[in-house]
Amino acid sequence: MDFANDPQALLERVKALGTGGRVLIGIAGCPGAGKTTMAAWLARTLDAGGTRAVQVPMDGFHLANAELVRLGRRGRKGAIDTFDGDGYRALLERIAAERTTVYAPEFDRTVGEPVAGSIAVPPDAEVVVTEGNYLLDASGPWPAVRAALTEVWYCETPEPLRLERLIARHERFGKAPGHARSWVAEVDEPNAERIRAARERANLVLDFEALGIYS
Repeated sequence: MDFANDPQALLERVKALGTGGRVLIGIAGCPGAGKTTMAAWLARTLDAGGTRAVQVPMDGFHLANAELVRLGRRGRKGAIDTFDGDGYRALLERIAAERTTVYAPEFDRTVGEPVAGSIAVPPDAEVVVTEGNYLLDASGPWPAVRAALTEVWYCETPEPLRLERLIARHERFGKAPGHARSWVAEVDEPNAERIRAARERANLVLDFEALGIYS
């Protein structure tokens, strides 16, 4: 496992991986660690530099709220069993193997639901960047998810800062301050403990603050 804090080195690493076909980069990490910002930056910067790249988030595979209610899991949305892991695996395998346009879902935070067919992965996409909590997990379909990816990077941020940003995000999307803090403590942090336990399986560990990527 390597460590990285140089944005240019990351770009060069991805380009070097591309000699054998389409590259799929996964970015794992705890809630609030910066993995979505990191994935967006990587796809956007590669694309602007002439390497066709698309971002496909794992969050599009959240189960619908109505299904979470039916299963009794609505109060811990974000736990590993609140995602369609097999659907995500199947999508990544299609993206890795097919050179037709593949459509992926996106998670709409304003309504808290996934929206099907929102992201097009075109045939000429050279790099697909995906991010999510459980890309390195050893249970269920997740080892097959890992196998579909060229590399998985683990994004980490100092804990006090990560928690501050995570609480602020919950508040921004509608939770009252007290509810945001209790949700982080009771739902997000048990998930984070599981995610951290898989860190050693990553190809690369990213120091998000040292990379200086904020949008």
